[in-house]
Amino acid sequence: MYYNRHLEQVVKRIDKRKPVLVMTGARQVGKTTMLREIYRDINYVTLNRPLVRESAKESPSLFFDENKPPIVVDEIQKAAELFDYIKDIVDMDADKKKGQFYLTGSQSMKLMKNVSDSLAGRAGVVKMLGLSMRELSQISYQKPFLPSTEHNDAMAKERNVFDYQQTISFIHKGFFPELYETESDLHDWADFYSSYFQTYIEKDIKDVLNIRDESAFIKFVKTTASFTGSMLNLTTIADICGKDVKTIRAWLSVLESGGLVYLLEPYYNNLNKRLVKTPKLYFLDTGLACWLLGWNTPQQLTTGAMWGHIFESFVFAEILKSYYNDGIVKPPLYYYRDNDKNEIDLIIEDGEVLYPIEIKTTSDPHKSMVNSFRCIENLSGKKPGTGALICMAKERLPLKEAVWTLPVQLV
Repeated sequence: MYYNRHLEQVVKRIDKRKPVLVMTGARQVGKTTMLREIYRDINYVTLNRPLVRESAKESPSLFFDENKPPIVVDEIQKAAELFDYIKDIVDMDADKKKGQFYLTGSQSMKLMKNVSDSLAGRAGVVKMLGLSMRELSQISYQKPFLPSTEHNDAMAKERNVFDYQQTISFIHKGFFPELYETESDLHDWADFYSSYFQTYIEKDIKDVLNIRDESAFIKFVKTTASFTGSMLNLTTIADICGKDVKTIRAWLSVLESGGLVYLLEPYYNNLNKRLVKTPKLYFLDTGLACWLLGWNTPQQLTTGAMWGHIFESFVFAEILKSYYNDGIVKPPLYYYRDNDKNEIDLIIEDGEVLYPIEIKTTSDPHKSMVNSFRCIENLSGKKPGTGALICMAKERLPLKEAVWTLPVQLV
């Protein structure tokens, strides 16, 4: 089953303005599937195939003679030689046609370097994550999340139909589209992630990193998953993996570039020296994190020590998807922590307004959970907006002045 992706509208919008579309995202999140669903009659070629890739690298000028635009080129970063030729084709086009090249890649660092070098001003860029809960619920509303009355009213009209147990099941299952194409069980789930992880190492990691100790890298990924929803501590991860911090930093950058993790920067105001500057780490697919950590059933997940961190990672990823799916590739998302250990899980910046968000697994929240929201009042040049405690509650209710309890289904 194909689920309509909210990003489709963004792609169509860019299609009218730019000759080149660049789409990044982790392997198998649905980049090429969506493009082929929108543009069913254009050429498609993947550089995952060795013979095609070698042809593109050795004879880039002939490549587009044989594969004429409009065209989808999958895993374009594997043949960087093509970028200059795309630039020349675009620049020499007397008609200045739009929507000629659709370039996808699962390693954004390599991809975006070539885009900035060769296609600056010619390409529109979008990022894709796995299916969102809105997409699974077939909700048409697709504006970025804000804990505002307007957002809540719009979502309430198309409310997510999934109940508590279904939501937990989705969090454990993860959000790769292949898992939702047909009915599947936990054996299928384990098989998918085992295959996915091996493919990721074989096709992505070995292209980027010269890893001699594959077992150490696997240990690194599992260790990183155990830190999801926590402040990044490279030294601790390095000690666990038996590697130096420089190596761990390089490995982490590949996970980030590959769309598997996100480093959430802290909100920092130069006028306040007491704010922490260390980023927070999130695994972006909770199903993959569960598989890596050995939480093999939803029941094991919710009774395990990582449940709170996995739930926070899920909520963060859903909010991030709402921004990516509206074409915002650099969302105004931060977290707050100061030297007195006051922490706010998420801050959304909208102009001079900061919206504080707390994320809890509870279905019975209380006021003390949002005490840190008061810290926003001390940030120079900003003012606090409506706050929210996102949790497993069944309905939206006021928690305290200007703070609401928000069911996770309304994200």
